[in-house]
Amino acid sequence: MEINSYDSLLGAARAQAQPQRLLFAFAQAEAASAQGRSLTPVMCVDKLPDEAGSFAALVEESRHMQAHWDVVFVASLGGKDGQPPAASEAEAPLRKMITAIQEGQIKGYLAFDRDGELLNFF
Repeated sequence: MEINSYDSLLGAARAQAQPQRLLFAFAQAEAASAQGRSLTPVMCVDKLPDEAGSFAALVEESRHMQAHWDVVFVASLGGKDGQPPAASEAEAPLRKMITAIQEGQIKGYLAFDRDGELLNFF
């Protein structure tokens, strides 16, 4: 299944053989330098696909956290034996994701802008 929108991401997550937990890392674009713009993670959250709702709902929920963000990176964590990963199992992968974003290692993550447009950094 091709992922070309937030809705198709949710559909793909729901269609996996094992239940998924989605990992979201919100980042703010910093000032440009000779190497380009850097991204600074400002918050993260994990959700089951059925908890994720629409992109507009995700944006609205993020407003309550009062942290400005420009890009949200998304990854998926697969479950096993027909059960999704527990929220506690998302902590280490989210930390790894945050570190990767800080180091500019964003290949392999989906990214959306504030309007829900899928971004391509490559």
